[in-house]
Amino acid sequence: MTRPYSMDLRRRAMSLIGKGQSVRDVAARLEISPSAVVKWSQRLRRTGSTKPAQIGGYRRAILSDHRDFVTARFEAVPELALRQLQSELSERGITVSYGAIWAFVHANGLSFKKNRGRKRAGPGGRRKAKSQMAKASSKH
Repeated sequence: MTRPYSMDLRRRAMSLIGKGQSVRDVAARLEISPSAVVKWSQRLRRTGSTKPAQIGGYRRAILSDHRDFVTARFEAVPELALRQLQSELSERGITVSYGAIWAFVHANGLSFKKNRGRKRAGPGGRRKAKSQMAKASSKH
């Protein structure tokens, strides 16, 4: 994603406009598009600043209005499957995708994690068997 121009460049452009230079002259001098200079001028007149608007982050979570219900369901059934939650929400008239549920659950710390101790490949609590080389060398 692109980044907005720096505030320094914006201030210099507005300073040159304030000194009476044309938009096209300012744009050519600073090597930017004339439309950028026009938009900054309009923003300065409208808001009093040339500060760029926020990029992204405008979208609210679909389930934010139903946070209490989702939290209560996970408190009642900690290992609740997301597909099950999706069907329960649809029964309540709330249509939401699996991905949206996943994002909401993880963003709110409601995810169910399996027991970390069970991630081992071998049986827990037992020593590893000696390798064939170790067995052969211990006989002598």
